[in-house]
Amino acid sequence: MIREAVELFDELIVAVGVNPDKHCTFSVDERIDMLNAVTRGFDKLRVDMFENQFLVNYAQSVGANYIIRGIRTASDYEYERAMRYVNSDLFPDITTLFLLPPREYAEVSSTMVKGLVGPRGWETVIRQYVPEPVSRKLLQMYSTDV
Repeated sequence: MIREAVELFDELIVAVGVNPDKHCTFSVDERIDMLNAVTRGFDKLRVDMFENQFLVNYAQSVGANYIIRGIRTASDYEYERAMRYVNSDLFPDITTLFLLPPREYAEVSSTMVKGLVGPRGWETVIRQYVPEPVSRKLLQMYSTDV
């Protein structure tokens, strides 16, 4: 989706939001490092982070006109549709656009990936669902051989 979105705009910011209610496998710094590694080579892209504010407030603070959100499932759509209306109530000049992920990633979620970690052979299986920097980090965290 990043490859598609970067073609649509003069600048793309991939923003990592800190949600204190979510338990993330990786720290914010680790997620930013992995995103920087995965997006290296996209000249019009930068990775940033925000916390203690709504995404739409962050978007407004950096002068963004659009928020790009990915939709994989019907439940994603229901949630994102509701958020789109809340965001437009707060900042009507910021438009939310929805993108579908490439087919090979449409069913991939962090929950699914976490569920693959552990059984014999997981190190090989995981590689087809996450970028190489993420795979490497997961191997460092969970592999007993590394």
